[in-house]
Amino acid sequence: MSKIKLLTIAVIGLLLTNATMLGFLLFQKPPVPTGAMPPEKREGPKKIIIERLQFDAAQVAQYEMLITGHRQSIRLLKDSISETKNELYQSLQTEGSTGKDSLTSLLSALQKRIETVHYDHFAQIKKLCKPEQLEAFNELTHDLAFYFTTERKGPPPRHDDH
Repeated sequence: MSKIKLLTIAVIGLLLTNATMLGFLLFQKPPVPTGAMPPEKREGPKKIIIERLQFDAAQVAQYEMLITGHRQSIRLLKDSISETKNELYQSLQTEGSTGKDSLTSLLSALQKRIETVHYDHFAQIKKLCKPEQLEAFNELTHDLAFYFTTERKGPPPRHDDH
């Protein structure tokens, strides 16, 4: 086989490989970040909680009211965190960066408040449960951190210690 034929075959092979890769990249749908999803698409944890606890219609209505208040509280706290982070990083423009410690302490306090709001939210959900639903709630508590983290890696861990 001559060098020109071999070179032609190699070039055609590389072109086909590149075309395949380009097609794969162009036609693959990019993952949508959770925060960018419309509210109706973010129903995952809500739906899971309703199903696992087997809430009736009255409980679902109360739960939806809890969700509204919870989301509003978390949104305000996250806005405060964002503003504080902006202030912290703006302090890099000045010499000495005074206030760094107070701003990082404030960020810690805000994050602590977020976790407290989450905890209180689930304590309120527990109060919605009827006595026969409490066992399902206790099982759900094993998975709560997974359902509300932003970086999910597969299904929640199984806890078969019952």
